[in-house]
Amino acid sequence: MGRKNRRMSDGEEPFDERRPHGIRNVVSVKGEDWVTQKITGATSTKVYRCPGCNQEIKPATPHIVAWPLDDEDHESRVQDRRHWHTPCWERFARS
Repeated sequence: MGRKNRRMSDGEEPFDERRPHGIRNVVSVKGEDWVTQKITGATSTKVYRCPGCNQEIKPATPHIVAWPLDDEDHESRVQDRRHWHTPCWERFARS
């Protein structure tokens, strides 16, 4: 069966096998640019602590990974990546 092509929205990067977890977006939150990436339940294998609610994100739970964009190299801020429950990230991004 052939692949379906879909049009990418602004800020999306194409899927890349080096990033098997999904598409990254750049969003502006509180005057700062953030890189976000949706993680599916199938690729979520560890326990993380959500900075929005301070509760655990259990394995197999879809969620968001977000980190501040570094203009030089957005890959360089790995230590700043945080795993968020999707509703917690959405609440943070709206406030």
